[in-house]
Amino acid sequence: MSEKKSILCFGDSLTWGWIPVVEGAPTYRYPYEKRWTGQMASHLGDGFHIIEEGLSARTTSADDPNDPRLNGSEYLPTALASHLPLDLVIVMLGTNDTKPFFNRTPYDIAYGMSKLVVQIATSAGGIGTPYPAPKALVVAPPPLTPMQHPYFRGMFGGGHEKTAELGQQYRDMADFMKCAFLNAGEFVTTDGCDGIHFTEQNNADLGKAIAEKVMTIL
Repeated sequence: MSEKKSILCFGDSLTWGWIPVVEGAPTYRYPYEKRWTGQMASHLGDGFHIIEEGLSARTTSADDPNDPRLNGSEYLPTALASHLPLDLVIVMLGTNDTKPFFNRTPYDIAYGMSKLVVQIATSAGGIGTPYPAPKALVVAPPPLTPMQHPYFRGMFGGGHEKTAELGQQYRDMADFMKCAFLNAGEFVTTDGCDGIHFTEQNNADLGKAIAEKVMTIL
């Protein structure tokens, strides 16, 4: 019997499974089978092992002034070493990088994503093992939509325009870095009532789209 292919899904609240609520927060997460990761798993079948590494508010490579846990590039190398052997790492980040206090352009955010791509490409060996580095699939998150809560509107001021540009910036970066790419905005929007997160249907649609992309890679 062949060993299952392992896929690490590295992301923010969209991967964690944040259930959108009108009041913004607090909230809970969708059950595994409702999250896009679980939906992807159901389409891929029994030959795949899905590992979730979603953390709400995570950035690509920016230090959040209020929470040191959120810099994705600080944690990804540890996650990679922890979960080897891996066949593929799917990274969907960038929405939180658009927050105005980071002062990042869409290109800056794509550049932050490129740091994660390099970390994946150079992860061979882990800790005392000969495992090769996995492949990478960069997923551009979909653009933000209008937000009801004023605190969220302040938190993501200017983010609507920036997230609308991420798809092309990530596509160009992935072409330059020679890694796989998918633009989530071609399949889903942030239809949740908070203007940031996914509905159950968004999760289902994205899980199916990413599963189909994964099959072309593996």
